[in-house]
Amino acid sequence: MDWASKYRPKHVADVVGNSSALHLMVEWARSWTTESKPLLLHGKPGTGKTSSVYALATDFSWEVIELNASDQRTRDVIKKVAGTSSTTGSLLGSLRKLILLDEADNLHGTADRGGARAILEVIRNTRQPVVLIVNDLYQLSPDIRSRSEPVPFRALPARSIVPRLRYICSAECLKCSDGALREIAESAGGDMRAAITMLEAAAIGRSVIGDTDVSTSRKDERSSVFDLISAVYGKTGTKDLMRIVYDVDETPDTLAQWIESNIGHIHDRTRYFQAYQHLLRADEYIGLTYRQQYHTLWRYATALMILGVSEAAGGEGIHARITSPERWRKMGSYRKQKVVRTGMLGKIGRSLHLSQYMLRDTYITPVSLLADRDPLSFAREFSLDADELSLLIHDKTRAQKVLKTLMDEERLLEKEREKAERIKKKKQGASISGEERVNGPGGYSTRIPNGDEQDTPYPPGAPHLPSDPDEGPLEPSQPRETSSEEEKQAGKRTQKTLFDGF
Repeated sequence: MDWASKYRPKHVADVVGNSSALHLMVEWARSWTTESKPLLLHGKPGTGKTSSVYALATDFSWEVIELNASDQRTRDVIKKVAGTSSTTGSLLGSLRKLILLDEADNLHGTADRGGARAILEVIRNTRQPVVLIVNDLYQLSPDIRSRSEPVPFRALPARSIVPRLRYICSAECLKCSDGALREIAESAGGDMRAAITMLEAAAIGRSVIGDTDVSTSRKDERSSVFDLISAVYGKTGTKDLMRIVYDVDETPDTLAQWIESNIGHIHDRTRYFQAYQHLLRADEYIGLTYRQQYHTLWRYATALMILGVSEAAGGEGIHARITSPERWRKMGSYRKQKVVRTGMLGKIGRSLHLSQYMLRDTYITPVSLLADRDPLSFAREFSLDADELSLLIHDKTRAQKVLKTLMDEERLLEKEREKAERIKKKKQGASISGEERVNGPGGYSTRIPNGDEQDTPYPPGAPHLPSDPDEGPLEPSQPRETSSEEEKQAGKRTQKTLFDGF
């Protein structure tokens, strides 16, 4: 077991730093009701967000149900795991179940399709406490943010990390100098998990760690592609440019796409053409590399695109947002559209007992006409989301309005169900209290016509006499026989057919 997991805090009192955030979490857990908002923990990685949630659950004897980025968090998975858990009790004897959705800001791409909407449903219908964890608060859906209680986690100062590292050294019978501990804490950048990992790396094969033994265990500080783009269009020297480009873990063809995507920041027309000439020459070397499988040519392509474009830019810098390659954005859009189309065909095809290929090649036109005629009923019948309905009726604005109407109907039905349940529980409570008032402690009582009560020897299973002496004995109700013709008509009404809308 790695040290970061081995020395994870077991109780809230053991968590280092962020005392105000921990105080908010404890008060939230102590006063939690079904009307309480979910907690939304946000902050840099390694600041103790997930550890704090598990420590809180331990202190309050709660069971934790977790979904993180390593799980497939589609709408169906979230509704099955988190949704079911949030409305049922614990089987392990715990007081409550805490639903933990870790890295909720990474709900994007094809794997987590529909996850954000499912999280909203869990938050709205939960009967158990819910905690969401994100690194970037503003990468989360605004609807989820507005329905949650944000709790910020700050980066840990080095002076708070050092005592924890010293405790680990003592537990592992490891001698470490104060200078080495301070250097590790400062290199971690407020990340407790990274600091513990660096200490573990420095301790491999050693029982004593000195000041010179932590240089090889520094946190990975390689440059990113954003650092490189800023340096290319800024006032960076030749040696520093080449050092940064070799630190970036990207191939020359990828770097060429990034540089070309931001080449519009060069406003002078002459310099703009010069930059494109250098980029064109570098692209020739990249093509030769792939055709001849002679990867030594990559160094020439790298030098041409980096140094040539930097010289043409003239050190003016980038005063706007660095954009990713347009080709990547288009490919991402195409992949998303493919996933939407596959999901839509699958939902409709299963209901109509058609294959996706048959539906796509033969029946997609009449299905689109039916959907355009009554999109609300169509979305309700086949459980379509806004993207799937938009692909079918070719009107994104109308599809969003239809889905908003559908969600409003679902919320109204949910409120009516809750109201009916409350009325039912109130009636059951009134009937139970009435029985306790009528029945005597020594036997059973019944009412006689003059309104008085008298004890009767009848056991609980005996039939009761009618209140009116002229009435005959009560007969059990018999189920009404259904004719075969009525069964056929009912079957016709429930069976889905493709042309019901015509």
